[in-house]
Amino acid sequence: MSTAMMGLALLMACGSGPATDPVTSTATPPVTGGGQSTVVDEESQKNVVGIAVGSADHSTLVAAVKAAELVDALSNAGPFTVFAPTNAAFEALPAGTVEGLLKPEKKAELQTILQYHVYVGVLKTDQLREGQSIDMVDGGKVKVTMQDGAPTINGAKIIASVPASNGIVHVVDKVLLPG
Repeated sequence: MSTAMMGLALLMACGSGPATDPVTSTATPPVTGGGQSTVVDEESQKNVVGIAVGSADHSTLVAAVKAAELVDALSNAGPFTVFAPTNAAFEALPAGTVEGLLKPEKKAELQTILQYHVYVGVLKTDQLREGQSIDMVDGGKVKVTMQDGAPTINGAKIIASVPASNGIVHVVDKVLLPG
């Protein structure tokens, strides 16, 4: 086979033209606009946002992340360690707290609270030590204490840990509030 024919075969195999839908055989238009959160990939491991979205126990957290406009930031490469409060953790806050924070005029305060739940880097539970101080995205620090041999973050128990494509999600039983 000549070099030109091999090159043509390679180009055709690589799909250098527009993507086509095999059912309708029409070109698929490129996606424009949006951030990392608009990328759809049903085969790869979910990122930290995808894990929260896929959990019925984190619908309040997901609503807060959307209201704070942090979906794209947390969908980026990271890596991130997210301490993700459950719906029950949010319900334990004083009445009206969550509803108040979801209002547009409270967006900056909500962002600060949510960023207090995020560390840049991956911290697995076996890396957490008694008395450890961790710098969070909002600029604050959380403290690790050991309770019955398991780490807690500012007193919040880690009840599950889920690896993500861009870090790790530690499910916690309390909302962490900056001091």
